Amino acid sequence: MKGLRIKDISVKAKQGQYGIVFTSWNASIVQDLLKETKKELISQGVDEANIYLKEVPGAFELPLATQFMAEKDGILSVISLGAIIRGDTPHFDFISSSCLEGLQEVSLKTRIPVICGVLTTNTIEQAEERSNPNKMNKGKEFALTALNMVDSLS
Repeated sequence: MKGLRIKDISVKAKQGQYGIVFTSWNASIVQDLLKETKKELISQGVDEANIYLKEVPGAFELPLATQFMAEKDGILSVISLGAIIRGDTPHFDFISSSCLEGLQEVSLKTRIPVICGVLTTNTIEQAEERSNPNKMNKGKEFALTALNMVDSLS
């Protein structure tokens, strides 16, 4: 995996509880990210019963739902998944900016690692490439980042 250094995951991180908040917008792309994120958490030793899911309509709604998830007792990290694809209007810029800034604010406010698993691409093809389980699916990277952040802040 390019860029992410994989290290041993602690017992604390493996036994922790994780939230995954995901959008129903661009569902086929996001569902592939969700599947790979969960699969990687489980393959690293996280019990599936310790993975909590919450679906929201779109990327604009991710920060609030992520904050609710981060404030649940026992949650060590929240992974927020979505796909924002550039269109013909400035809507992409406003939603991307609001979503990413909102997620960062939640992380700083709650002191819980929030992993930004929101794809921001120029085309549907770029989003599909980044979510395809047989190509570069970023879900694995998002899961590993969550586990590494839990260890880094312990």
